[in-house]
Amino acid sequence: MTAVEREVPHLAAEDFFGPPVRTRASISPDGGRIAYLAPWRERLNIWVESADRDGEARCVTADDKRSVHVYHWTHDPRWMIYEQDGDGDENWHLYRVDLDDPDAPAVDLTPFPGVRAAGFELPHARPGKALVRLNHRNPAEFDLYELDIATGELTMVAENPGQVSNLLYTPGGDLYAHSLTAEGDIRLSRRDAETGELRPVVTFPGEDYPLDVHPFQLTPDGTGAWIGSNRDSDRTRLVRLDLATGEETEVDSHPVFDLDMRSVVFPALPSPLILDRRTGELLGVRYLGERQVIRALDPHFAAVLRELETLGEGEVSAVSSDESGQRWVVAFNHDRAPGATYYYDHATGRSRLLFRPFPHLDPETMAPMTPVTVTARDGLKLPSYLTLPVGVEPRGLPMVLLVHGGPWHRDSWRFDPVAQFLANRGYAVLQVNFRGSAGYGKAFLKAGIGELAGKMHDDLVDGVDWAVRSGYADPDRVAVFGGSYGGYAALVGVSFTPGVFAAAVDFCGISNLVTFLRTVPEFVKPYLVNNWYLFAGDPERPVQEADLWARSPVSRVDDIRTPLLVVQGGNDVRVVKAESDQIVGAVRARGVEVEYMVKDDEGHAFMNPENNIDMFRAADRFLARHLGGHPETA
Repeated sequence: MTAVEREVPHLAAEDFFGPPVRTRASISPDGGRIAYLAPWRERLNIWVESADRDGEARCVTADDKRSVHVYHWTHDPRWMIYEQDGDGDENWHLYRVDLDDPDAPAVDLTPFPGVRAAGFELPHARPGKALVRLNHRNPAEFDLYELDIATGELTMVAENPGQVSNLLYTPGGDLYAHSLTAEGDIRLSRRDAETGELRPVVTFPGEDYPLDVHPFQLTPDGTGAWIGSNRDSDRTRLVRLDLATGEETEVDSHPVFDLDMRSVVFPALPSPLILDRRTGELLGVRYLGERQVIRALDPHFAAVLRELETLGEGEVSAVSSDESGQRWVVAFNHDRAPGATYYYDHATGRSRLLFRPFPHLDPETMAPMTPVTVTARDGLKLPSYLTLPVGVEPRGLPMVLLVHGGPWHRDSWRFDPVAQFLANRGYAVLQVNFRGSAGYGKAFLKAGIGELAGKMHDDLVDGVDWAVRSGYADPDRVAVFGGSYGGYAALVGVSFTPGVFAAAVDFCGISNLVTFLRTVPEFVKPYLVNNWYLFAGDPERPVQEADLWARSPVSRVDDIRTPLLVVQGGNDVRVVKAESDQIVGAVRARGVEVEYMVKDDEGHAFMNPENNIDMFRAADRFLARHLGGHPETA
């Protein structure tokens, strides 16, 4: 057996999509305790242990229906807040846990049916308080409330005056409104304390910021905000916005990379800004190209960062510190070893490994994720990632084109369980950052305007052609697999270019752009002007409605001949179940093979491990049948 042809264990779907033993650790403000997520009754719950390892860990939440994924330490380490929705409906509630009485039930601080809590913040100037936005008064508008964490009392700070996406409250009591103009530009206005009138401060071109200005972090003194700006530049850099004048002053930039903007789509990912736990001052900034770069802007943090980077392999991911800035918890991002997490004491220089989330996964048997560049047919360079199975000659392989969502997201170098699962089955995996993906400059992003089912899809097909020309992929054994926008791309693949793909897997994908845009939540619709309406079209305008229909997979159902697997969450509020029902019904009516899986206790992303395991077992069998892979046989 050659070095290339070596034995690799055939792993089960549970090995990749079962719950981690531990994940998402962070340290308390006083440095005395470490919290993390770990299974309890087959769901992730919050556990807390002493940072000094002098006591047993305790589970402090008791959610046996749906895993907890987001939690927050508060100013007082007695209280912890976590977020939870109902079966994927995205109506997030805030729950309080009393760590002095961990056996007491969690308290729902936003106990309003059908209401969504958004934008949880802990202002440094108001210990014991939090700011939260609720659409309790009007489902389409979010008002700003102050929450007393200890008592649970909610006090309205400002009522949404209408068509305002966000309200900002400074330590000095000034109120700012974030809104879209009729043309789709983003306007920041200051409320006049006497008249209540909103007076514009600055306007940003909406087409340059389809997902809003991100980050937008108030400075501790409340006179400015640190924002990601691409004004007069192709790249997004960090500037300080003067809230009185609207003037921008550059704080930091990278000569090649954009700020790491992934958290605007997935808030659980680290923010591009690393802030001081006690003061809120800026410590460091994350940038992202092929790999991540962290630039330290504070001398103490620079010294800490040098030590943190020596603890593990890969890139520094989530970090948290106590208020002294001496005790730290850090997780690492690595393509073959997910989330190794360490404790570090800067005062003593001591460190220790806290856990590896999936200790049963041997990095030596995982597949490297390699940055590659695909050249599109019009010459545009497409940053991409190629994952090749371990232990086989990388020639003429069955391949899966794995398409990211958004479309204003991007693939990046990381441990991707889907790519690893597919590589373990013997597939090459290609992930193409097609035009319109975020994080590669303003021009690259705007190149996607008007190109759904057009050049955005051409880029994906050009990626397949590149892999075939390079010898990696067998042109007769290529599948397309994606979720959300990626699911739409999979459906476009089998309806617009049916000869390219031998199979397709659509997870919560859009089949009809017209009905999709008419069924998004009401509070979302006013803010589609500079993203979906700009990039795709407005269904309330007849000419654009016709174009949306023409770019919809269901409009070309007669061309679909490719075997299809469709997976859908029954409570999805972003891409509702009717989107999948439409395409499944239409394709089945023509006698084309369609497998359809619906999970009624899930939304736009599956959270319960048994549902993810079911989905990927089904995908495993489906792809093996049509591409000749090696499925699980249990």
